[in-house]
Amino acid sequence: MSRLDSMLRRFTAQRDGLNWAAQAVAELDGDVLDMGLGNGRTYDHLREILPGRRIWVMDRILQCHPSCVPPEEDFLQGEAEPMLIKLAEFGQSIALAHYDFGMGIKEDDVAESARLSPLIAAVMKPGGLLVSGQPLVGFEQIKGPETIAPDRYLFYRA
Repeated sequence: MSRLDSMLRRFTAQRDGLNWAAQAVAELDGDVLDMGLGNGRTYDHLREILPGRRIWVMDRILQCHPSCVPPEEDFLQGEAEPMLIKLAEFGQSIALAHYDFGMGIKEDDVAESARLSPLIAAVMKPGGLLVSGQPLVGFEQIKGPETIAPDRYLFYRA
């Protein structure tokens, strides 16, 4: 598969997975967490499909498209560990989280997601959903939408 086809497959899975998860948490009160702002495409999509929900955004630096800059009070800038600890001060307030950290080196990305998993668990509401491009540990893995290959995106219940 070409890198372009792989990227398209990933973006489609990400969109379909987030749409599915947004519907699945419709009855669960709580905020949303987007881990890895990047260009802001996912954040922009979350704003569209979850209007009225507070969306926390986390990244090392703010470098997104100008139309996708989150409100200052919702942007947690810095390394993931201290930002998740800071967010945990609000309690288990996250109903839906999207994990999109990674540098593209599979073994490093898997190790990072495993290391961050307990900190992510500390902010998740019981029954909340996680949509992730990397494997997470300590959560119940669940089946996502039929349109997504099992290895392309992962889904978890807190």
